[in-house]
Amino acid sequence: MLPIQTPFPSLSRSLQPRGPSLRSRIPSLVRFVLINPPFSSAQHSAAAAAERESPTWRRQAGPGAVMAANMYRVGDYVYFENSSSNPLLIRRIEELNKTANGNVEAKVVCFYRRRDISTTLIALADKHAREMEEEMENPEMVDLPEKQKHQLRHRELFLSRQLESLPATHIRGKCCVTLLNETEALKSYLDREDAFFYSLVYDPQQKTLLADKGEIRVGNKYQADITDLLKEGEDDDRELEKLEEKVWDPSNPLTEKQIDQFLVVARSVGTFARALDCSSSVRQPSLHMSAAAASRDITLFHAMDTLHKNGYDMTRAIAALVPQGGPVLCRDEMEEWSASEANLFEEALEKYGKDFTDIQQDFLPWKSLTSIIEYYYMWKTTDRYVQQKRLKAAEAESKLKQVYIPNYNKPNPNQLSVNSVKPGLVNGAGALPGAPGQPVGLGRACESCYTTSSYQWYSWGPPNMQCRLCASCWTYWKKYGGLKMPTRLDGERPGPNRNNMSPHGLPVRHGGSPKFAVKTRQAFYLHTSQMTKAARRVCQDLLRSRYLARHPYIPVNTAAIKAECAIRLPDISKKPPSLKETVRKPLESVVRYLEAHPCPPKSDPPRGATISMGSLTPIKSTPILNNGSPTILGKRTYEQHNGLDGSKPKVLAPQWEIMAKRVSEPTRAPSGLQDEVHELD
Repeated sequence: MLPIQTPFPSLSRSLQPRGPSLRSRIPSLVRFVLINPPFSSAQHSAAAAAERESPTWRRQAGPGAVMAANMYRVGDYVYFENSSSNPLLIRRIEELNKTANGNVEAKVVCFYRRRDISTTLIALADKHAREMEEEMENPEMVDLPEKQKHQLRHRELFLSRQLESLPATHIRGKCCVTLLNETEALKSYLDREDAFFYSLVYDPQQKTLLADKGEIRVGNKYQADITDLLKEGEDDDRELEKLEEKVWDPSNPLTEKQIDQFLVVARSVGTFARALDCSSSVRQPSLHMSAAAASRDITLFHAMDTLHKNGYDMTRAIAALVPQGGPVLCRDEMEEWSASEANLFEEALEKYGKDFTDIQQDFLPWKSLTSIIEYYYMWKTTDRYVQQKRLKAAEAESKLKQVYIPNYNKPNPNQLSVNSVKPGLVNGAGALPGAPGQPVGLGRACESCYTTSSYQWYSWGPPNMQCRLCASCWTYWKKYGGLKMPTRLDGERPGPNRNNMSPHGLPVRHGGSPKFAVKTRQAFYLHTSQMTKAARRVCQDLLRSRYLARHPYIPVNTAAIKAECAIRLPDISKKPPSLKETVRKPLESVVRYLEAHPCPPKSDPPRGATISMGSLTPIKSTPILNNGSPTILGKRTYEQHNGLDGSKPKVLAPQWEIMAKRVSEPTRAPSGLQDEVHELD
């Protein structure tokens, strides 16, 4: 039997257990289902095929090991695929049910990634993680490199109470999910493949995050102070009467028979009290049910407590049971709860288990936590609990214990075909974008690792972006829901290639898509009112325009300035500001200068060549970054769309350079020319 291939070559190694054959490991009473024979793939990756052909792989992954790796049981953490382009879902199998048409559905618990949760909740999760690190005083997270921090975020999951049913044929492999262990190094999760952790519970309906486990409550607030051990013969100075209360005296004068007779009287009084109580007569319509309710522990405890308080005098104790207002009625939580509340409790227990805090919040908010816990332990003594336990055991025996899912070998629709392209162009070398006969986007690098060579490429992202990933990064994306390298959205790393065309029109080479080669900056128009213009002059001492221009992030109290301007404006209107006269050069001097310095003619560039400056003085340009094809991921910084303005030195326009050159020539008479230049300035 040939080993069955998996869409993830590395996954096939991690899921091959070494042990006895499957026949010896599966009990005869355990059922398993074979779902759909393996698919035959039309395209096989070269690396995966070479790995499967190796004798080491064949020896380690025998038929039994391959079948055991594809055998999925209740309680396993598995990958589910709901879309060929989206990351795999991570779920835990709770049940395996066979439908009427013979297919198998898995009832699973949902785990959510960071990318599935809103940014506000993610900020809360990060705050919780930072607080835990400060409490543990563990600087390990701080010492991790940025790349490992980025990849560690992909390993974090959020548990949920949400259940859903998915077809078992959509299972794509196994993984490991554990509760975050504070004693374990965070780097250990990165060292293990398909390993995830969680520490918080996400509620998709309420949009909340809660801690999965209650914190250990240590301290004087939660534990009693333990006194020092007394030495032999040393007296205890504490007043023991204040620390304890006596509720029963075993050396009382009553016999066991007298005590039992008094308890029978107490039960009879309880039955009579229920007959008089209207609410109790509705809940216990028969005398037998009333007598059974009166025989519960709360009635007996009250009777013994009454007997002790009356000094074990039965006459006084019986009189206390039947005071002047009527017989004493004692009811516990089992009797206090209505039938609808009991049904709600059973439904909540089925969903949340023994998580009484969630049961109170979501199902029984009008009940106290003490009341719910007390009712739970009383409910376990009823026949209802025994019947449900037997039904669950019978259902568990009839359900599937495990299911066999063969490896999914259908070609992914996101695969990019490279068979029809020349070998020299497969890795994006030697052709310009848009060259005839070349597929669109072929010259792009991987959006994650920026490699330009891979045995298989996958389209990634929106179709109009024409992004792609190499085979290794595609596997990482499907498993962990992110890219290997940090994204440029947060400024964590610069892109390997920037757009090389300047927005000022300077000719430079460009190796990416022409769609993003040049993008003009968005213009805006600031329209100020007349009152605002007046406030600039009236309240100059408050505005400090020069200071604010150099400190743009300092807030301005516009309300205070507006109020002060309204106060000062009447006084200022009496003293109009003095206007500075503008001296303009006469038109004759401008015309004389332009006639003396005509614009030099520009020669047309040869056809097919790039635009050049011709006979103009050459400008020393900055080095051009052209290390390959830039990626066109939508998460780009401003400088990648518009060039590097901050790092480029400012250059003069060609006309002004020519003017400065002519001024500095010794052959020309500088006097008149200098005057003309100053006139223009």
